[in-house]
Amino acid sequence: MEIYLDPGALTEQLAIDVRAGLTATPKTLPPKYFYDARGSELFDEITRLPEYYATRAERAILDAHAADIATTTGARTLVELGSGTSEKTRLLLQALRDAGTLERFLPFDVDPAVLKDASAAVSAEFPGVEVSPIVGDFEQHLGRLPRHPGRLLAFLGSTIGNLDPAQRARFLADVRATLADGDALLLGTDLVKSPQRLVAAYDDAAGVTAAFDKNVLTVVNRDLDADFDLDAFAHRAVWDAADEWIEMRLESLREQVVHVRALDLDVPFARGEQIRTEISAKFRRERVERELDAAGLRLRQWWTDPAGDFAVSLSVPA
Repeated sequence: MEIYLDPGALTEQLAIDVRAGLTATPKTLPPKYFYDARGSELFDEITRLPEYYATRAERAILDAHAADIATTTGARTLVELGSGTSEKTRLLLQALRDAGTLERFLPFDVDPAVLKDASAAVSAEFPGVEVSPIVGDFEQHLGRLPRHPGRLLAFLGSTIGNLDPAQRARFLADVRATLADGDALLLGTDLVKSPQRLVAAYDDAAGVTAAFDKNVLTVVNRDLDADFDLDAFAHRAVWDAADEWIEMRLESLREQVVHVRALDLDVPFARGEQIRTEISAKFRRERVERELDAAGLRLRQWWTDPAGDFAVSLSVPA
């Protein structure tokens, strides 16, 4: 396992981000800190909820077009950014193996425990394929990716929607900088649709998304010795029509002061004050194509599920 982001560095970055976010107006916390082991489990539950269409829609696209992707790219190395459990990626691995090109798989994520388990499962399922997990942050370490020939970088789940426009521009520029001729980017993007469906997808009736949202407070409590009372915050999901994104927020249910002892920081909250914990941008094809083009990437293929809820695009260096 290659480690570009050790646990100490992740905690240091958490401290920087928490101090900046909780002293800002309005308060924010970055969504990448949802994904410790428990957060990853909760997100896996979310993907199976009836309200959360995105995973099913993306899987349907990959079911229908994985063979096309394998034939078009001829990829010898599959790199999955933000890999998590690598469940959907198995469709790509199978298609590349069936096409006779697959040599190696590089899952890339911030959580070494999740990577270890997912890598072991993929190794058992695909004997003969070199599996080399990488612990890193895709906003910092894309330049460290091994430069094997014939790479397909997969960034699925519309994780790119968690980045604001400036962050997306930097990310796509970093992707373009690491791509050589013969490489390609496979990108999953959730599409604009009814606000009612979108809000329901991020505020499910079973409360799993609420638990996932509050898990970021658990991470701050554990890693920075804070005393957030999870019961004193409520999960909210709000559609921002101007920016075409969902915001997840945690709302303080009372006036309170939270102590973050590792930072020697007291954080006051008014009743009703919110912390923005995630944006999840929704896309139209024109925006995806425009942002890819600005980064020096050319859209080559665009696939959607039958309902038009989700898109998977394939792009190459322009």
